[in-house]
Amino acid sequence: MTDAILEQNRTERECEDLLEGMLGLNELDRGVFRLLIESPEPLTVDAVAEFIDRERTTAYRSVKRLQETGLVEKEQENCDCGGYHHVYRITDPDEIADGFQRMLNDWYAETGQLIQEFRETYGENRPPEIDP
Repeated sequence: MTDAILEQNRTERECEDLLEGMLGLNELDRGVFRLLIESPEPLTVDAVAEFIDRERTTAYRSVKRLQETGLVEKEQENCDCGGYHHVYRITDPDEIADGFQRMLNDWYAETGQLIQEFRETYGENRPPEIDP
């Protein structure tokens, strides 16, 4: 095994590390994810911005990345006085975990195929190439 894989296997990891390792989310995105998990109710982008002490556009981009990865769902709430606003909540954790499992299975299958191609291309039983 290469040092990179060995080192990754030696380091202590937490389940939240999946958000970075498998989805490429940055620290802010992971913080917004934790905020939405800990919130007893869905939050607006304005509320997220206030909690993370960032501009509304920054909060929106983070929530949008979470939504695009399937971690967050957007819902429309109608106001009593007319109009509506959007709120965001975490997707069902079982659905998220199922998505991670599918990603892992796909990676495993694709990596297995690449290993087989490597074996066929560079293995000892490879027939010698003929120069024309």
